[in-house]
Amino acid sequence: MIGSEGCVTNGTRYIKELSASLLLYAGVLAASIWLLNGHWLAATWRPAIALAPMLPIAGCCWVILRQFRRMDEMQVRMQLEGLGFSFVGTAMLTLGYGLLEGVGYPRLTMFWVWPLMAVLWVVGGFMARRRYQ
Repeated sequence: MIGSEGCVTNGTRYIKELSASLLLYAGVLAASIWLLNGHWLAATWRPAIALAPMLPIAGCCWVILRQFRRMDEMQVRMQLEGLGFSFVGTAMLTLGYGLLEGVGYPRLTMFWVWPLMAVLWVVGGFMARRRYQ
């Protein structure tokens, strides 16, 4: 993000848009949990209420993809390397842990996959930045 004024502006815009999407997600998630914990909700509405937080997550995806379109070629390359690291790291760790579940390790829900991917994306991004600086 260091360099031209446009990059700083785009980075700031990205942070604001992503933060707004994540705050909306947190609010919808909290409301969803509150509604699902109430026993007065009709069973037909439960799946829709449970999936409601996916709408702001779709907004997060749109914000991220839009940011990719704003980046120059080097920034995209670094992000691609970070994503590649995240992809292979997540594949290795989830497959390995899945094999360990077969010998008695506790089962984990799918909720652990996305945070793992996100952390590995950040780690891969730092590694890529160091490589090209």
